[in-house]
Amino acid sequence: MATTSRTPARTARKAPAKAPAQPAAKAAAKPAAAPAVTAVAKPAKADKPKKPKLVRDSFTIPKTEYAVLEALKARAAKGGAPAKKSEVLRAGIKALAALGDAAFLKAMGAVPAIKTGRPAKA
Repeated sequence: MATTSRTPARTARKAPAKAPAQPAAKAAAKPAAAPAVTAVAKPAKADKPKKPKLVRDSFTIPKTEYAVLEALKARAAKGGAPAKKSEVLRAGIKALAALGDAAFLKAMGAVPAIKTGRPAKA
């Protein structure tokens, strides 16, 4: 019969010694004073408006519709309010959201479905 060697059982380690009671009393006194300072700072942050979370996305669009997007950008610049592509798209989304259901479905029906993904290499 073969004998197996066993490792001795681990001995329990002693817990670290507790800190003296006097420093704990000082530490307890400090947090009580700290909330008064932070309460004063909180109203300053409340005045600042919260920035909306932004989402980055990409999409495929036909060249003809891209040309319309560029024309709308030029139209905004000519009107005295230069706009970026994303601003023109966001304005279009707001305009669509303001439509009633029937008008929205009619506008969506006027947009042909396209194959999604990256265009094939030429």
